[in-house]
Amino acid sequence: MTELVRIQEEDFCLEDEVKRLRAISNRVGSIVTFLGTARDFSDDKDVSAIEFEQYAGMAKKALSALREEANKRFDIIETSIIHRISTIKPGEQIVLIVVASEHRKAGFAACEWVIDTLKETAPIWKKEITPEGDSWVVPHP
Repeated sequence: MTELVRIQEEDFCLEDEVKRLRAISNRVGSIVTFLGTARDFSDDKDVSAIEFEQYAGMAKKALSALREEANKRFDIIETSIIHRISTIKPGEQIVLIVVASEHRKAGFAACEWVIDTLKETAPIWKKEITPEGDSWVVPHP
């Protein structure tokens, strides 16, 4: 079975990740996903690419801790987190959160909490590449 928390350069398949979590239990009645993609603009500037960097080793530990905390904090069955670390062009996938739960309300709450907390706390940094120059983005939920 593929790991439930991954940091990788290559793209991922949303459908495969959803199928993987659905197969964990027959109690799964809801799958909630958040798919983050790269935009071609930010703060009224054109963006040609986004570069993601991580604090090697610590980023995966932080995402694993988020997964564990979500599974304890919310009435859910399982959580999967994938974040890409590479140069990503507009329209490409960046991050995927998949939450399996018996009921949708808990799944939505957990999914929102995971992405908000990830953006605030994970040692993953984003640099926007623009015609005006490159700039690091301040983390925010």
